Amino acid sequence: MRQYNVQITDEALSDMEQLYNYIADVLLSPENAMGQYNRIADAILTLDTFPDRFRIMDSEPEHSKEIRRMLVDNYSVFFVIQDDKVVVTDVLYSASDIERRLKG
Repeated sequence: MRQYNVQITDEALSDMEQLYNYIADVLLSPENAMGQYNRIADAILTLDTFPDRFRIMDSEPEHSKEIRRMLVDNYSVFFVIQDDKVVVTDVLYSASDIERRLKG
């Protein structure tokens, strides 16, 4: 079974930190914030095997860049497969304007 090295960009880490802070500080639920953070982190780690189980997005320019999307609860994890590594580029709230945020 092929193993991939999973890398998380600084932007994706910042996204995760922001979602943690929002849930913990704005929604006043630090336990839920930690649980959500851990579920996303655990899901990202599963990308070390069979990351191609998630299909390339249909929208452009994501399709041309071969960006894939994995759903974790109400969040979308975006990543690309590059040779023997998986690079996580963004972690966004699924109800947000994803196309605008990916382009930004």
